[in-house]
Order: sequence, then C-alpha cells, then structure tokens
Amino acid sequence: MSHTTSLLLSWSWSLMTMPTSSFTSTTPPSIQLGRTTPSGVPSSRPLVAVGRRINRIRCSATYTLAPSRESTTTTTTAVGEARRAQGAAVLALGTANPAATCLPQTEYADWYFRATKRDHLTKLKAKMKKICHNSGIRKRYFHHTEDTLLEHPELVDGALPSLDARQSILGSAVPELAASAAARAIAEWGRPAADITHLVFATNSGAHMPGADLRLASLLGLRPSAQRTALYLTGCHAGSAALRVAKDVAENSRGARVLVACGDLSLVKFRAPHEDRPETLVLQALFGDGAGAAIVGAASDEMYGSGAESCPLFEMVSASQTVVPNSEDAVAGQLGQDGLVFSPSPRMPALVREHIERCLADAVGPLGLLGGGGGGGDWNDLFWAVHPGGPLRSLTLQATLALAPSKLAASRHVLSEYGNMSGASVIFVLDELRRRCGMLDGDFGVMLGFGPGFTVETMVLRAAKAATKKVF
Repeated sequence: MSHTTSLLLSWSWSLMTMPTSSFTSTTPPSIQLGRTTPSGVPSSRPLVAVGRRINRIRCSATYTLAPSRESTTTTTTAVGEARRAQGAAVLALGTANPAATCLPQTEYADWYFRATKRDHLTKLKAKMKKICHNSGIRKRYFHHTEDTLLEHPELVDGALPSLDARQSILGSAVPELAASAAARAIAEWGRPAADITHLVFATNSGAHMPGADLRLASLLGLRPSAQRTALYLTGCHAGSAALRVAKDVAENSRGARVLVACGDLSLVKFRAPHEDRPETLVLQALFGDGAGAAIVGAASDEMYGSGAESCPLFEMVSASQTVVPNSEDAVAGQLGQDGLVFSPSPRMPALVREHIERCLADAVGPLGLLGGGGGGGDWNDLFWAVHPGGPLRSLTLQATLALAPSKLAASRHVLSEYGNMSGASVIFVLDELRRRCGMLDGDFGVMLGFGPGFTVETMVLRAAKAATKKVF
C-alpha cells in the first residue's frame, strides 16, 4: 500500500450469558472495518475480513489513511491562504490631547522656570526663550500642572529618585488618554469596540506589567479574546512601527480589525533645568502630550463593510524598517530613577543627509515609485507623512530630498500646534493630511518615522477617496 495505514479501532463488545461450550473456535472474530478513502469519502467495502463470525459478539473498527506529504503540504498551504487577506488599509483615525494645561510656546520658558523654582538661573532662562522662539512650535498640551510638581518635588529635584512617582501618574493617565483617541477612531469607524480583534499599543511613557495595553482594552470594552501587542520605549518611530505591525496582522488574519493606539506624556522625561545638562532645555522646549489611534483592516471575501469600511483612508502598500549601521548612539534613552533620560546626538542631521535617500529608494523602488536617487523622477511626486521630530530634522529632510515646502506642511502644522508627541505624532500627521481635501486622491505617498539606533521606519501609502473628504 502506497500510504501508511493508521488503524483507529473502536471495539464494542456485547456478550450474552451463554455456555462456554458455545465457543467452538479460538479463531478471532470477524472485524468489519468502515473505510475512509484518501479523498475523505467513506467506503462500504471492508478492507479486511479475518476468521468467521461468532454470534452474539459484535466488533467494529474504523480507520483512516494518513495523508501523504504532498497532500499535507497542499492542505496546509490552502488553509494558510484562506486565512490571509490582501490590501490592508487605515479605516479610521482619532487623536486626543490632555485638557489640564495648554501653554503658548511664548510663555513656556517663564512657566517652566517658575514651576521648577529656577527663576534665578537667568542666563539659562534667556537661552530657553531663544530655543522656544526657534522651535517652530506655537503651543503644547500637558497632563502635568504646577500643582503636580508641588505635590511631587522629586520630579523637579534631580537628586531625588522619582521613577515611582512618575510610574504612578503615568500608569493611569497614559491609557486614559489613549482611550480618548481610540474612542474617536472607533466612532468614526462606525462599529462597536467589541468587533476589534487585535490591539497594538505603543508608548515611551513608563512600563508596567500588566501593561497599559490591558488597561486600555478594559477601558474600551474590548473582548477578552482580543489579541494584544505592546511596544515600549521604541522612540519617536513608535507610531510608524505600530502601524506596520497592524498591517502585518490584518493581512495575515482574514477579518481582523486592528486598533493601533499610541500615547505619550512628557512627564516621563520632565526635569528642572541644569547648567551642566544643556540638552534638557531642548527636550523641555520640544515635547508635548498626546495620543493617536487608527483602525486597520484588510480586504476579505466580502471586501470592506459599510460606513468607514467601505471607503478607507489610506491603503498600506508596503512597509520596511532600516537601521543605519554604527548609529546606536545617535538617538539613545535610558529609563532610570530620575525618569527617561533622552540623549539626542548632534550626528542626527548628518545621518539624515547621508542615508535617508537610500533608505527611501530601497522602500519605494521595487514598487516603481522611485523618485530621486537616480530613478528619473522627483520625490515631489509623492505626498509625505513625516514624523515632525524637530525643526532641524524637517529642514534637513526637505533640503536632502529637494522637497517643496508644501510637502512637509502637514508635519510642520502638527509640530506647531502640539509639539513632538513621540509615537502619536505621525498619526496626527495622517489626520492632518486627510483633512486637506482634494489634494491626495489616488496619490502615492510615504509615511516616515525616525527612532533610536537611528532607525528609519518607512511605509508606502496610497490615499483613498475618503482621505480627500473634509473632516470637521
């Protein structure tokens, strides 16, 4: 027999009381085997008949043929293909900022030095005002207030351990802010939160176990079976990375609807000014608080559903991540007793100039969308959803790729109105792009994020018609 036969025997004995002499033979009873063919169709023809039948004893057995290696491979492939979907897309977006404090950038230096009781450092304060003036930021939102700093002096005094206090505040505030953004995305999506099958959550603001992802799922009323993935301390490219993970999940799990949520509070890195740490002034002048959320899904047999699903915002064409060699010190941070100590490197602009065009060419070239970099095209043929970072990064990127100023207008708007909100910023940029109606219909574009190690996160997008509709 060409197939390995496996017998699954199920015996059913029924023996009436009868004299021992009734058994005149020791020959095994007849075995009636119900046969299943390799195609899975039962056969009534017995495979084996041994001995003779003895009254009052009934035996039955069934067997199956183990499938061949070829048929197993075919079946596994078919099952895998049946579970996959194609064409992941952003179906809805939502953003949120804390209402506790909204500070104009022109007033921030005075507020910061007063709240930290450092008004006597007049030279540092003058330097801070100059940094704020050149930041390209108009205002920022914060969860913490002056009262927060009064209640927790360890947040200001660098000589005191403050991680526990920061963790205590962030543990509830981060998922609550993320829930506000997620609720808006779910409302725009138009389906109940219970229909979410997966959650991808990213934050740089502390770390707990269980994490903020579980608290967020509870706040939103997600099903207990919703599958969660958490990204911690991934830096400013956290939003881009979370969307990449969501794309992979949606395209490998037919019918999946993935909630992406990013939330960050600058309290994790807040500290008083110090003459020996000039980088503190830059960080305190740049970062703000915010959360962004997106619903991601992929086409299935029935394509998209009704409402927002019938008209996605951005098709997620491809995604990639590249780490520039020997750049581990370019963007670094460490979570310690005094919070997250973030150390940007002066090498950042040079790294962007030297490597960004090659990273982009590798990402978009295989799709036939190669702009500059020898492709005979122009990077201005694409739209750009770039994490705003800071003003210098935007200027460097614009000059390197010879982009028209309008191409980074959405990124500059987000930086101006909110500051750098870490991972959430790129979702704010996507939201701003879709509000600029009539500009993107059918256009291809690039979502770009930068992170620690100097990591370049790239996703090629295509704007759907819904992305061109005015949203109020």
